[in-house]
Amino acid sequence: MTWHEHFALHAAPFTKDVADTDLWLTPHKQQAVDDLADAIEDRVTGALIVGDAGVGKSCVLRALRHRLRDSTVRLTYCHNTTLGRRDFYRQICTALGLSPRATAAGVFDAVSTYVQELACEQLHPVFLIDEAHLLHQDVLDHLHILANYEWDSRPLLTLVFAGLPELWDRMLLRRNRSLWSRIHTRLRLPEPEPGDTAAYVDHRLQLAGAKADLFTSDALTLLHEGSAGRLRDIDRIATAALKAAARGNHNRVDRAIVVNIIASHQR
Repeated sequence: MTWHEHFALHAAPFTKDVADTDLWLTPHKQQAVDDLADAIEDRVTGALIVGDAGVGKSCVLRALRHRLRDSTVRLTYCHNTTLGRRDFYRQICTALGLSPRATAAGVFDAVSTYVQELACEQLHPVFLIDEAHLLHQDVLDHLHILANYEWDSRPLLTLVFAGLPELWDRMLLRRNRSLWSRIHTRLRLPEPEPGDTAAYVDHRLQLAGAKADLFTSDALTLLHEGSAGRLRDIDRIATAALKAAARGNHNRVDRAIVVNIIASHQR
């Protein structure tokens, strides 16, 4: 018998393999999805969302993708932000199904032409730039040019930046003021609260078929303290705690089990 079968679960509850429709969002995250969707529907040039690692930026972006699935938006996801300018645009070309050119000017022209062609088809491209705090400065120096069409009179493209809080600080630098002025929607995800952790755990357990509460209230409180409410850390600690409880033939995870798991992970 597997550990999740011990708890009458049909699957491991805290994995990354969860459908967009089953994502769990706090009210703050749902508001962020709504704000980003509104910005894109309004055809703003830029939007930005920042938050500490593990607070749920990826969940917001996935929920946004699901929200826009039936719209006239064409979403392109860019995750390798450690590239120089030419290779960054080559990455976009590849994601768009275009043949990358050899020169920086060539790849830029290919992307720019693609954006204008979509506009002729009444489609709106959105470039979602994840881990944007890692962008090279030469890329930041140039992105406002990518968003400039017909003397900056037509909003043909929306750039959405997502990253750690230091991205906000970088955008405030005088060197980036031209790009910053084009980012009309600016969002920060707040720190998770204890109730968020409890609701997230309950949501994921129910998706896995739980018929009862598998964590005591004390265990959930300690789980929040040990993870700081970061979803990846919750997943890791909660999975280890459930495995430990199953090995001990316990029906629930109590405070002592979570204490041991946190202590062992800190060694």
